Amino acid sequence: MTVLPDDGLSLATEFADATHEQWQQLVAGVLRKSGKDVSGAEAETLLSTALDDGLRTPPLYTARHRAPDPGLPGFAPFVRGGRPEGSAADGWDVRQRHAVPDAEAVLGDLENGVTSLWLAVGDSGGIPVAALADVLKDVYLDLAPVVLDAGAETEPAARELLRLYEERGAAGAARGGLGADPLGHEARTGEALDPAAAAGLAALCAERHPGLRAVTVDALPYHEAGGSAAQELGCSLATAVAYLRELTAAGLSAAQACAQLEFRYAATADQFLTVAKLRAARRLFARVAEVCGAPGAGAQLQHAVTSPVMATRRDPWVNMLRTTVATLAAGVGGADAVTVLPFDHAIGLPDAFSRRIARNTSAILVEESHLARVIDPAGGSWYVERLTDELAHAGWAFFQEIERAGGHAAALRSGMVGQRLAATWAERGRRLATRREPVTGVSEFPDLAEKPVVREPAPRPPAGGLPRVRRDEAFEALRARSDAHLAATGARPRVFLAALGPAAVHTARLTFAANLFQAGGVEPVTGGDFADSGAAEVCLCSGDAVYEEQGAVAAAELRAAGARHVYLAGRPGPYDGADTYVHAGCDAVAVLTDALDRMGVAR
Repeated sequence: MTVLPDDGLSLATEFADATHEQWQQLVAGVLRKSGKDVSGAEAETLLSTALDDGLRTPPLYTARHRAPDPGLPGFAPFVRGGRPEGSAADGWDVRQRHAVPDAEAVLGDLENGVTSLWLAVGDSGGIPVAALADVLKDVYLDLAPVVLDAGAETEPAARELLRLYEERGAAGAARGGLGADPLGHEARTGEALDPAAAAGLAALCAERHPGLRAVTVDALPYHEAGGSAAQELGCSLATAVAYLRELTAAGLSAAQACAQLEFRYAATADQFLTVAKLRAARRLFARVAEVCGAPGAGAQLQHAVTSPVMATRRDPWVNMLRTTVATLAAGVGGADAVTVLPFDHAIGLPDAFSRRIARNTSAILVEESHLARVIDPAGGSWYVERLTDELAHAGWAFFQEIERAGGHAAALRSGMVGQRLAATWAERGRRLATRREPVTGVSEFPDLAEKPVVREPAPRPPAGGLPRVRRDEAFEALRARSDAHLAATGARPRVFLAALGPAAVHTARLTFAANLFQAGGVEPVTGGDFADSGAAEVCLCSGDAVYEEQGAVAAAELRAAGARHVYLAGRPGPYDGADTYVHAGCDAVAVLTDALDRMGVAR
């Protein structure tokens, strides 16, 4: 019904509320004008967006899409946040990652907005354990939380950090985490660790260091292996349950065991999916804590990290936009701590400028945009609440699969987890290859004249377990081949774009073709004659009517002039002469790989 304003005047008083069916009919009418003859319900389905895990988002959410009551912030099931006050008082914890022993960089971050440190520790890919004292020499350990990520060297690294706390009189005020994550390490490296060490550290923290959490449930290995949001949730939940079993077997109560866990999730540029994932993660763990008999201990402590998978090596400046959206989503989703990976993270060691941009991303969102001032700003949105509910169910279903396989350790060792993640990534790879999922600066709007960003090499990350994937990897391989060809011959592989007809007719497809070929490192040549272009392949660019009239003749003339392969920008139609058709939705990676192979560009 229509609710009247206070003055009693409403211009809509005499009109009945529109129904959902009427809206569907209007949508169907619009679609018919574009040649799609569909009914009302079919029209809504046509406009829906398919997500991973079999989920779909319709184009319009209404009260019909109500989800279960999410409760209140700070109360079970903690969907709306683990604390009643959220991050409203001080904003979220701005956590910067460091992987090399650089005390000056660490101090510079803390002096300029960073509120906690995430240290990658270990002789094989991080800060040596023996260097921790030097790295933290000027850090006030009673003020700045420190979180370790030490893999197989977790126990010695944790003991060294605890020694520093004792030595500096900060043992009672210590905050942060020791980062014990044996299952995460196994997922990364394939090396199984004894969980007893993690249980021992948890018992120590529960007894003597109430501000420290000993165990990290890191979902990044599954995200970085190509997993979906629901798979990330399922793996994290299965890991948490495995750790709760270990900790309670070591003598901790269920509530104490829950209080020893910190959860780490990826935040992507798909902002609503990230918001819903973080909210669903809290709901799922609250259910686990409830079943364990500790419903009040089910509030997750969440650490969100901007996705390494979405970061690109080409045109890395666009990563700033990606991480800004991801950070916004993490904050809106209720993350307690957020790490913004610097825009050059995928290239090598971040420099001072990129670290500054990373920490300022959170600073601007918190201090200038006041994003943290509203507790659970997405709460009540039919879209977000429904997506949260659907993700929670999908994540729980995958968690149950893992449990049926014998638990997370067994599912990892049997290959079940890896196979499921690989299947998800293969499907996503098809969307990336066809540019249904575009990557700005890589598969869309690439710049062959771009000056590469050069950085010092970063420590090699742990390997041997689940793979690490990136959205740009297929196109990056093509561009690397082109770069090597340029270095060896002094020129990139080329394609001649033959524009037929007036500019008003050919410009759109000329632009499309130029964009497509540059994504694979093939330099498009426009203007002049084919014979002077230095290219051996050609792409016809125009409208369908011109193709029918001139396409076959133009293709024959170009072949006579030496063209070995003829592309046509557009879908197949009633015209001859083309060897390959390039169009929206075609497999760009396959087309470009074949082109480079024919042009003699080494793999």
